[in-house]
Amino acid sequence: MKATDSAIKPLKNSQFWLLGIGGGLIAILLTLVWRTGDDSYLGISVLCLFAVASTLVEKRHKLTLESGIFPSILGITFIGFILWQSANLHHGKWLKTFLHISPFISAIGLSLLASGLKGFKQFWQELTILFFLGVPKVTILSLIDITPLATLTAKYSTLLLWYTGFEVSLQDNYINLPTGGIKVAGECAGLEWMCHLLSLAVIGLFMFPPKPKRRILVPIVAVFVAFLVNGARIAILAVMAAKQHQPTFHYWHVGGGSSVFGIITVLIFGLFYWFLLHEQEIKKQNIAESSSQ
Repeated sequence: MKATDSAIKPLKNSQFWLLGIGGGLIAILLTLVWRTGDDSYLGISVLCLFAVASTLVEKRHKLTLESGIFPSILGITFIGFILWQSANLHHGKWLKTFLHISPFISAIGLSLLASGLKGFKQFWQELTILFFLGVPKVTILSLIDITPLATLTAKYSTLLLWYTGFEVSLQDNYINLPTGGIKVAGECAGLEWMCHLLSLAVIGLFMFPPKPKRRILVPIVAVFVAFLVNGARIAILAVMAAKQHQPTFHYWHVGGGSSVFGIITVLIFGLFYWFLLHEQEIKKQNIAESSSQ
């Protein structure tokens, strides 16, 4: 009888059920992202989920897990929507939209199920991280015309080529070299990299916060670095297109080589953030030394 009671006890534990539901949702959503072949989004998704798990583990003993009937029903509705959509998804525009908003919707459902409306604010950090994982990109693409961003990218890339000695001209969004050129479409404007780096900035602000006065710099630098590196990428692709070597162009445009620029973007931003924290630490040490003397 005691053995049976000990086996049933975990099933009555709300934390056990929440952990199981959350783990199942994570497995489903990551599998769907992996099947789409979007490696960059898969990588940033894993990183954001790791950050969420880390913050939850850190404050697990402070959480109040108590929900009412209405918040629980609402949370189950959100989770049910995610499960139903996951089972009936087809390739298309909605698939990408769903994969970008589903982590945030799932987090809302789990938060309501765990703590209801009163304890919802306990999870504001985790919800913010998952919001910036995909919602800004979907919102911008749905509500804003990003053609001006593509035009600005084309101008910047043309300027880079001109400064490096290439005979280049710009017509609308077309970068023209003597033997060929490329068109900078909206998909090439670097919005995806900007959103990914913005996600990293949010994670950094929560997990390794710099001084309050410098926090505003973090998201600004993230977007700026993504724009600069993407512009350099477009300039290199224009040169490759002018050389009429399609396999090389394809590899660096949509093939495995395209991820190299993403890695460079992350490394540059990481170096900036390390310098920001390192400078802050040096100042603390100097203050401590001066006070001890």
